[in-house]
Amino acid sequence: MLNRIVIVGRTTREPELRYTQSGTAVVNFTVACDRTFSNQNGEKETDFIDCVAWRSKLKTSQNTLVKAK
Repeated sequence: MLNRIVIVGRTTREPELRYTQSGTAVVNFTVACDRTFSNQNGEKETDFIDCVAWRSKLKTSQNTLVKAK
């Protein structure tokens, strides 16, 4: 069984496409997610989540992920 999550945020850079030695496509990207609550100083914090997409999910992520300008 696989776990699924939904991450809502901003990409920090363009997705990086590479291939394994066996020819499988892999894309790496990082998503910046703002927390919904403030810390003790009243500032909102941001989490940076490293993501990896393989095979069939790669085509979806390649077409939809772009770094905002």
